[in-house]
Amino acid sequence: MAKKNEILRGAEIFCRALKDEGVKHVFGYPGGAVLHIYDELYKQEDVDHILVRHEQGATHAADGYARATGKPGVVLVTSGPGATNAVTGIATAYMDSIPLVVFTGQVPTNMIGNDAFQEVDSIGITRPCVKHNFLVKDVNDLAATIKKAFYVATSGRPGPVVVDVPKDVTADSCEYVYPKQVDMRSYRPVVKGHPGQIKKAAKLILSAKKPMIYSGGGVILGEASQQLTELAQYLGYPITNTLMGLGAYPATEKQFIGMLGMHGTYEANMAMHHCDILLAIGARFDDRVTGDLEKFCPYAKIVHIDVDPSSIAKNVPVDIPIVGDVKHVLNDLIGFIKTDKAKPDKKALESWWKQIHEWAAIDCLKYDKSTSVIKPQYVIEKLYELTGGDAYITSDVGQHQMWAAQFYKFDKPRRWINSGGLGTMGFGLPAAMGVKLAFPEETVACITGEASLVMCIQELSTCLQYDTPIKIINLNNRYMGMVRQWQEFFYSGRYSHSYMEALPDFVKMAESYGHVGVRIEKTSDVEAALKEALAMKDRTVMMDFVTDQTENVYPMIASGKGHHEMHLSPDRELA
Repeated sequence: MAKKNEILRGAEIFCRALKDEGVKHVFGYPGGAVLHIYDELYKQEDVDHILVRHEQGATHAADGYARATGKPGVVLVTSGPGATNAVTGIATAYMDSIPLVVFTGQVPTNMIGNDAFQEVDSIGITRPCVKHNFLVKDVNDLAATIKKAFYVATSGRPGPVVVDVPKDVTADSCEYVYPKQVDMRSYRPVVKGHPGQIKKAAKLILSAKKPMIYSGGGVILGEASQQLTELAQYLGYPITNTLMGLGAYPATEKQFIGMLGMHGTYEANMAMHHCDILLAIGARFDDRVTGDLEKFCPYAKIVHIDVDPSSIAKNVPVDIPIVGDVKHVLNDLIGFIKTDKAKPDKKALESWWKQIHEWAAIDCLKYDKSTSVIKPQYVIEKLYELTGGDAYITSDVGQHQMWAAQFYKFDKPRRWINSGGLGTMGFGLPAAMGVKLAFPEETVACITGEASLVMCIQELSTCLQYDTPIKIINLNNRYMGMVRQWQEFFYSGRYSHSYMEALPDFVKMAESYGHVGVRIEKTSDVEAALKEALAMKDRTVMMDFVTDQTENVYPMIASGKGHHEMHLSPDRELA
């Protein structure tokens, strides 16, 4: 006789479903609408709950966890302000296609729409910035909805999914059945690329005289770094990564010519502008990458591979679109290229590489190392040197983010954790905490600036409670650095509200949270301070580097300009 399934309350179903889904960590903050769930979390030991100090911190921590592991990050917040506080982190994940499952509490079903205490329309509010969202009105639907949420978040083009759960649903009971798989007629992402399109792409790629490979975050999300590396090295073509794609191809390999875009290298941007065949893989032609669309790759035929059909030709018309999972498509493309009678044009390629090396000789990232005032680039170079390029690096948003992307060479995917699409200040610290929970034995460093750092500074308390000893590199120039840079370039030096006039003592602040704080003011002290901090394996260390206030990020493509119209640093500027 078949054994009957257990009868469980909704809160028990929630915990059991997470266990059956293989979830190890949930980042959250309790409140009235989710207290039944929190009571069940207390009774079980399979899923660890991480109590953050703000719901935005929960979403960023789960996001960092997801970016580093490839597994979905899970968040639990209460209704009303709990849900709205989480929206910034949800939008951050949405812009960068990061898989999150965010559970928001809701008032009881019979009170929805009555302006009840701590009620907001979580579904309506989050609809523009999620891959999908669900409102569960019946406990019988809860387990299946949770399964669907994880499936939608992690398949196709990943993204955040919100599940809104009314309090009465968590109190009601039903038979527990967790589905083994999901079949949604309205959602069936394409996995295999069209073989005819892939064959056409292979022939076009092999005909190139001035080729470029342009890869984005989709290569990392699709676990296709190995295939990308194999393809690029077989062809011998130059390759560039987007900000989100750093680490998809090893930065220390000779074919990598640096990041492209607004603050990309001179050689990468010039090669993009002059190429005749462009292979775009898992990239969305973001405006910070393309510059002026009218001037983007004017001589190139474009092949675009992406799992999301809506991303293809959205911003830039392409010649050969291929919809499919990046790993599957690259495997097929490699097969077609290796078996084709045509081979890469070695003579043309030799001439193309000669031109690229001439552009690279300009040394567009060079900066003055002779000053006693700390240059932010120097701090990152030393961090790279001392960690052997093997650390997990999170960042906030601004100048420090760009310098980290330029000067820390990522040879592995999922080591560079930053908010690309939304550009969310406050992301770095909680994201580093999430990464450290996933990889407790690894070195995790947050590169930040004083303006970003204070936005989620309360998560230092979470770091202490859950023993996540991260290293915080605060490049403190006493300005909102990127805002100041734009004001210098485009607003005649009118530094309107970009100067931070009332900063805390970051050393004392770190110490007040139970961590180590260090202030570094001279270039000669940078290396020793980093060494000492990295040696403290069991302590979170806040390093407050007092850096040059006037330093700008170069190269830079101004708004309305093309890849060939970059601003270089004053001593590098071309005639």
